[in-house]
Amino acid sequence: MTSMENRSQVNEFILTGLTDAPELQVPLFIMFTLIYLISLLGNLGIVALISLDSCLHTPMYFFLRNLSLVDFGYSSTITPKVMAGLLRGDKVISYNGCATQLFFIGAFAVTESYLLASMAYDRHAAICKPLHYTTTMTSSVCTYLASGAYICGFLTSSIVIGNMFSLSFCRSNIVHHFFCDIPPLLVLSCSDIHITELEFFILGSLNVFFPFLVIFTSYLLIFNTLLKIRSAEGRKKAFSTCVSHLTAVSIFYGTITFMYFQPSSSHSMDIDKIASVFYTMVIPMLNPLVYSVRNKDVKNAFRKAVRGQGHQLDHLFS
Repeated sequence: MTSMENRSQVNEFILTGLTDAPELQVPLFIMFTLIYLISLLGNLGIVALISLDSCLHTPMYFFLRNLSLVDFGYSSTITPKVMAGLLRGDKVISYNGCATQLFFIGAFAVTESYLLASMAYDRHAAICKPLHYTTTMTSSVCTYLASGAYICGFLTSSIVIGNMFSLSFCRSNIVHHFFCDIPPLLVLSCSDIHITELEFFILGSLNVFFPFLVIFTSYLLIFNTLLKIRSAEGRKKAFSTCVSHLTAVSIFYGTITFMYFQPSSSHSMDIDKIASVFYTMVIPMLNPLVYSVRNKDVKNAFRKAVRGQGHQLDHLFS
């Protein structure tokens, strides 16, 4: 047994899942399978398009490619286990498996937060200082920002896992959720969790509010610059490059704030489950749709890729 397991009397956890109603198992399985497939195709498709099309080799799409990779990892950490539970009734997860799942959920969530902040800074540089854009957002700056996002994500998650699994779990091993998350795990601990809750709140606040401050400040400066543009068409064109990002930010931060920044006494596990479905499965599916439907460059790259495949098939069967 590992040192983590020695601190706990629990060797495995049982996830209650979304519902026990037999008549809902198959419909939910079908729905989550479709969501997962759309998420995989959408995010990996964005990654492939940006990698293959030289027109998309810009800072904005560099960050979008990383965002899609994070969303792919995010949904893959949770959805397959949920689908297995619905299909086979397999709701048991090992102690180390629970720790691993929580680690990657936390790492990807924090990384996404900082990537969204980096994308806001990129939009600020493009709109507020267009003449200096190429010297501001160099490839090395983009690499540093993306690397910093991953480092913050995985470092924060390591601290969370170290604190969470140093607690003793001896009350029960039934997790009232469909994946291993902080609130339902804290409920199971027979240790004093007040300090741990405070540490998580401070850590979460830093990793949510700092990126949000960067986003808020960037858009404050962007809107100030837009007001100075005399042409309504010019304002519309400049703002159109921000719409997809603003949509993604609103969905992500709205759900995360609702989930984690409320006292544990006011948590309703059923409401948390619904919100969790949204931010762990639906958001990773929505992001590529938001960026592809509202983005001309991505749509043009997709059309070029489809035409290219069509020409290859014509040559193959001619």
